Amino acid sequence: MRVIAGQYRGRTLKSPPGMQIRPTSDRLRETLFNVLAPRMVGARVLDLCAGSGAIGIEALSRGASFVTFVDRVHKMCGLVEANLDLCGVPEEMTEVIKSDAAEFLRRTAKGEGEDWRGGKAPWDIVFFDPPYANDYAPVLDAFGGHTAALLGAGGVLIIEHHHKNSLRDSLGGLRRWRLLKQGDSALSFFETV
Repeated sequence: MRVIAGQYRGRTLKSPPGMQIRPTSDRLRETLFNVLAPRMVGARVLDLCAGSGAIGIEALSRGASFVTFVDRVHKMCGLVEANLDLCGVPEEMTEVIKSDAAEFLRRTAKGEGEDWRGGKAPWDIVFFDPPYANDYAPVLDAFGGHTAALLGAGGVLIIEHHHKNSLRDSLGGLRRWRLLKQGDSALSFFETV
């Protein structure tokens, strides 16, 4: 994996060990950031189920002002931190939090988590890429019930999922405005209404 464009372009990132983690491909990441380009500069980003941190690091490379990385696996949090160090990302632009995604969103929506640095909600861009076998419902319900607390005005939620896993077209105060498919993967883009 490598950073595709921007300030950290060409940096090679460490990959997760084993075959249980499925990083977003370079090609799909490039497609994602082509869509998000007008929204990226100065954006506050949440990378849920961060894995290697490639999405959040790409966002920083392309001008995001702050990224919160969340993963429930301690080793993945360490991998994110190692990749941030490899790229030389300033510490004040990131935070890495070990937490289950749905629990993190629930606590954030309730205003808990004051120990978190600059990554408090609402975010401008949220990217959610869980293992395809996971149950998406708890995270989707969190966004459906707490849209205003989690996403700022004009905010966007992107969910990476298996192309055969169909998602609802609306989640509370969010509506899907774009669906991109590439190989077995799909990206559903939701925005606040």
